[in-house]
Amino acid sequence: MSEEQHTGSSDSYFTLAGDVNSDMVRRVFEALGKITRAGTRTAHVLLQSNGGYVSDGICLYNTLRNAPIDIVMYNGGAVASIAVTVFLAGQKRIASDTARFMIHKSHATAPTGARPEALKIIAEGLMADDRRTEAILRRHVNLTQAMWNVHDHSDLHLTAQDALDTDLVHQLGDFMPPRGSQLFNM
Repeated sequence: MSEEQHTGSSDSYFTLAGDVNSDMVRRVFEALGKITRAGTRTAHVLLQSNGGYVSDGICLYNTLRNAPIDIVMYNGGAVASIAVTVFLAGQKRIASDTARFMIHKSHATAPTGARPEALKIIAEGLMADDRRTEAILRRHVNLTQAMWNVHDHSDLHLTAQDALDTDLVHQLGDFMPPRGSQLFNM
């Protein structure tokens, strides 16, 4: 996207899809640089992701949450795992009535033949990641105790209505850029 495409526009519309990883971080960094130079005040972002790496997701959350523009996040299908943390960066969060969310604890596969010391390091890292993501969840979302209990032991699946009831989203609605607006992929 060129800067000329955004000049004079206060709102811009984006899709962001795929794994949460260093490539997604780079794409978001590049897009933020372009749209802030162009004077965009509000970025509307349709997120579609089944998750990825915790550290990359937390980086995106912190970057988007503190960007010098307003971020409106949309879930039009599925936002899962660490992508939920990225979604929570939106000052305003909207989900289609057919969207879903999935939240779970961190997991990793231990290398074959790993020694107890290596397993301990892996477990400590996973627990640290869980503390970071849970702190962000608790800052924004009001899960019921029954939902937290599910989250403690397995995947927690939330419908769009569940997300609305727990403040994960602020409203139900669809990502609908106005006719004639340009749509960019991050």
